[in-house]
Amino acid sequence: MTPTGTRRLELLAIAADLFAAYGFHNVTVDDIGGAAGVSGPALYHHFISKEALLGEMLVSISQHLLDGGTLLADGQPVDLLERLILFHCEFAVDNRSLIAVQFRDLIQATGGDQRRVRRLQASYAGLWVDAVLARGHGVDPRSARAAVHAGFGLINSTPFSSTLPRARMIDLLSVMAAGALGSAANIQLAIPLGERSTTRV
Repeated sequence: MTPTGTRRLELLAIAADLFAAYGFHNVTVDDIGGAAGVSGPALYHHFISKEALLGEMLVSISQHLLDGGTLLADGQPVDLLERLILFHCEFAVDNRSLIAVQFRDLIQATGGDQRRVRRLQASYAGLWVDAVLARGHGVDPRSARAAVHAGFGLINSTPFSSTLPRARMIDLLSVMAAGALGSAANIQLAIPLGERSTTRV
């Protein structure tokens, strides 16, 4: 990687930590520059705006996950779901700031970047849905997709839940997510999905 490329990654990492801690709107280019040891305007040598920096950050997250998931799916299909879970758990534990920024600040990115992120996320989730469906047990695609997104919610809780040492946290999340998604393949809904939201308890 070129020095310029390395510097861009450093700036993205610094900005992610600041955005996660204080929120996108509360962080200025001067804040990012100061944390990086340069002036705020120096950031414009790498990004045309703070919004462009955010967009690149979020698109790169989603592209990384899709690329990694696709590589796993193109390999040995045995235990694909478990390998996807471990891959995502490692990412979530190692990148808590990025997880927080994606959850909270995606809406602050440009419309084009938001659409790119959503497309990448949908493709990535599709890999997981296929892995759940491959387990059989008669689970329908709609339920599998709902279960996958619920699983993402569990794993992506690391900005709030990651209080254990790295290896133990990865193990904990992996076991919990595998149990939840494995159970989802066996769940038979007693009430049709379309009726459940209006049912009184």
